[in-house]
Amino acid sequence: MTKSRHCNMDTREHLLATGETLSLRLGFTGMGLSELLATAGVPKGSFYHYFRSKEAFGEAMLQRYFGHYNAKMQALFGDSKSDARHQLLSYYALAISYHSSSECHNACLAVKLSAEVSDLSEPMRHALEAGTTRVISHLQEAIERGLREGSLSTAMSPAATAETLYSLWLGASLRAKIRHSVAPLTNALESIEWLLRPAQP
Repeated sequence: MTKSRHCNMDTREHLLATGETLSLRLGFTGMGLSELLATAGVPKGSFYHYFRSKEAFGEAMLQRYFGHYNAKMQALFGDSKSDARHQLLSYYALAISYHSSSECHNACLAVKLSAEVSDLSEPMRHALEAGTTRVISHLQEAIERGLREGSLSTAMSPAATAETLYSLWLGASLRAKIRHSVAPLTNALESIEWLLRPAQP
């Protein structure tokens, strides 16, 4: 990679990372372009070199976020040292820990932006749909593996269970934001433990 190419990628990545931080705090519509550029220390012309509009920037920001999130889920569920049920419950326990450290207001870009941008931008809605579909697929694959290895049992199909887990956690995450408390998440985890019951011997 040439120095110029490396510099261009660094600037684009820096803008996206800065935008994610600001969006988590202010929301996407609340993040003005001038504030983004000032915080990132990037001139306006450079922004439009990488993104044709703020909407295109938002789409790329969500794709970047889900790309990183996807890699984390692959690493967690690809660990062969523990069974699928343990990995699934650990996934949600880690999410509670992360919410606690972020004071329940800026833990997840998908939660922050889902309701805000879905009615405002089709490209951003599609990015959210594609990203959340991948998350649900990881959950479904883990559930299917848990059924095969005998570490868990479910009353519904793996696909329906995965969709239910995601919806349950999304709702609990919104409640956690409203209450500034992890209590809705800990309650949701109790329900998840019930949905992913240990297999009967």
